[in-house]
Amino acid sequence: MAQHQPLNAQCFVKREFHPIFVDDNNPQLLYVCKVRPDISSRHPRIMHSHDDLVELVLIYSGASDYLIHDKKCTVKAGDLLIYNSGVVHDEMAGPDSLLGFITIAVGGLRMPGLRENALIPDELGYLFQTGHNFEDIRQLLELMFRNLSEEEPDAEAFCNSLMHALLRKVLTVVRENTGTAEEGTASSEIDEPNILGHRVKQFIDQNYTQPITLQTIAEALHTSPYYMSHVFKEMSGYSPIQYLLRRRIGEAQTLLITTDYSITEIAGMVGYDTQSYFNMQFTKHVGMPPKKFRQNYIVAEKEKNTRTRKPRSKKDSE
Repeated sequence: MAQHQPLNAQCFVKREFHPIFVDDNNPQLLYVCKVRPDISSRHPRIMHSHDDLVELVLIYSGASDYLIHDKKCTVKAGDLLIYNSGVVHDEMAGPDSLLGFITIAVGGLRMPGLRENALIPDELGYLFQTGHNFEDIRQLLELMFRNLSEEEPDAEAFCNSLMHALLRKVLTVVRENTGTAEEGTASSEIDEPNILGHRVKQFIDQNYTQPITLQTIAEALHTSPYYMSHVFKEMSGYSPIQYLLRRRIGEAQTLLITTDYSITEIAGMVGYDTQSYFNMQFTKHVGMPPKKFRQNYIVAEKEKNTRTRKPRSKKDSE
């Protein structure tokens, strides 16, 4: 027997709710980025972090290995990644990963009891399964991307409101995942090798713009280069020098798409003495030269106006 269907479809707000974005907690949407599977496999976003924003990444297709902070994990369709400010993350993608994802960045976030630009407590980790919330989150992100990329009237205000709704839904996902998320820090690891691996990572993260060799890292940490390299590769999947190179290239990618610094200036800012060597390393890791990466990453020329303007000494003549 067919189930009776109501003649009307009207839903009421039955429960009170408390807004989380009040007083000085007024987050702002900074950008939305949609990456097709064919692009992510050929031109991945290399290891980087953000000091002044929270980044959310919804995986909508494919699977790939990631290094997040100091943990290796596999992400797949339906997963949500939450990067509080300062979290180093790296897509360890291969040519067959075909990972599709949508990313948004949020700045000016001040959640009760948390540090600035942290959406959730750091100890909850970074990887969450969206489950039945996947389609709601994807539709919100797609709507934001379409309105901004097509420059719809009042797109910025409209998408900022959608961002508030998205963050509320994301917090619901976090609550539903409590106890199942990937651990996010190395502080729970008490054995000596993991402590050393974390110290190596910290040293490189703090000094990647400076001249660094395997010997200088080992001397700074009072250990042998061979043992240090072995421990760090077991932890991260990279040798210390590989990690250093990806850290530099990843930060260069961020500077290329968020600032107007020249390519020569960016090369110097991430630790390269010459632009030619920087260009070679960038092309090797990303699959295209830095100039082309900058040109291709932004949806349209007008969108460059949304990038952070930084003081610079000259126009980019590359």
